[in-house]
Amino acid sequence: MGIEFNGKKFFGWQIQKELTSVQATLEIALSKIADHSISVISAGRTDSGVHSIGQVVNFHTKAIRNDFSWISGTNSYLPEDISIKWIKLVPDYFNARHHAISRSYKYVILNSTFRSALFFDFSLHVHKYLDVDRMHNASQYLLGEHDFSSFRSNLCQSLSPIRKILRIKVFRKNSFVIVEIKANSFLYHMVRNIVGSLLEIGKRKREEKWLFQVLNKKDRKFSGPKVLAKGLYLVRVNYPSFFKIPESINKSFIT
Repeated sequence: MGIEFNGKKFFGWQIQKELTSVQATLEIALSKIADHSISVISAGRTDSGVHSIGQVVNFHTKAIRNDFSWISGTNSYLPEDISIKWIKLVPDYFNARHHAISRSYKYVILNSTFRSALFFDFSLHVHKYLDVDRMHNASQYLLGEHDFSSFRSNLCQSLSPIRKILRIKVFRKNSFVIVEIKANSFLYHMVRNIVGSLLEIGKRKREEKWLFQVLNKKDRKFSGPKVLAKGLYLVRVNYPSFFKIPESINKSFIT
């Protein structure tokens, strides 16, 4: 299944005791349609407040339903801030997490003098004009495989800080500045810490090469401040082509 959600009211993707999560809410709805307990495996665990237009999950079921019934039926039991966008049958061995070969995130910044009432919950407002060219140029230092300890949360439980950024781009779209990052996988808070550092450069507080120096320090205390979760979106998860996993069919203001 492809899942879209507004993360504002959820304490992240993963089930947590006594806290509202996207995963728990989805599993309850799916179980009602399947008439038996459903557990889902996701492509990635998003943080509290993070949004998605491209989350992918898989589950096993004994129930036989057509695609429309799975989507429409489950959506009828979901709150308005979670929506199933597509569904397809996959091989029994498919695993949404382990078979993913890359993940793409976008971070949305509203770069305007005054805040927006409409986009307040879906972007970070920065009133100071950002130099997007400087931000993009600096971001290219992060391309490739590196030790990303400088952009890793102290709470990160990953066994290795090594990740490979396949693509990173910073561009302006009207009043929005968008940071787009594609990597094989991400460390805890990695994107939000990278964006915080890029903002230091966009505001001309730091030179472009500073980001290269931060990367090589391999220490979180040298990077910029972590930005808020509300501007972050999981937009796509890539899989080997033979699985024929659909892309997101949703068009939003960030695509």
